Amino acid sequence: MDSSFVSQMSCICVGPKRAGKTHLLKALENPGSIDETTYSMPTNGTNIFTIILPSKSLNSSSNATQKMQQVDITSEKDGSGSEAHRRKAQKAPLKCIRILEIGGSMAPLWRHYYGNVSKLIYVVDTSNLCQISAAGVLLYSILAEPRLQRCRILLVLAKMDYAYRQMRNEALLMLQITKLQKEIRQELKIVEASAVSQQGFDTIYAWLQTP
Repeated sequence: MDSSFVSQMSCICVGPKRAGKTHLLKALENPGSIDETTYSMPTNGTNIFTIILPSKSLNSSSNATQKMQQVDITSEKDGSGSEAHRRKAQKAPLKCIRILEIGGSMAPLWRHYYGNVSKLIYVVDTSNLCQISAAGVLLYSILAEPRLQRCRILLVLAKMDYAYRQMRNEALLMLQITKLQKEIRQELKIVEASAVSQQGFDTIYAWLQTP
């Protein structure tokens, strides 16, 4: 695999070891391929997943895009529209996206893949509260990275089928999400997900579709 190609991918997925990144991306790429018996080895390197985004979500995204274009046309007529806004309104929702998964064991090297990143998926295992502190440290380093200040970030609380509601709340508390959201510059979205039950997949697909 061409290392320069990998380093220039615009959407990456990272998180601590055994957080469930591979299971999540496999399920997004091929819904129904993951069940309770599925096992995957920890990623010691990188994987690339090509995800076809569902047309149902695309239709809803297209409606939103059409509304933006209508607003833009009105702005052009009254002279209030800006060139930047017109360019943004013309962007169509994505139909397919490639995501680079980087193994948790490569955390010291993640920064080498930040050059062209506009979307970042950060996966946390909510069923393993012992991992949350380490996950928080890695997340803070990502949020503080100068090259990622304009990056959209999706925080995935994974393995919700193995966790209970209180564990989810404790995970958010330990990660200090409420405080972080007031201080960071990035757009941070949180979603609860399960690769087995496909909980949260509609939200993830919709997030990925936005250019």
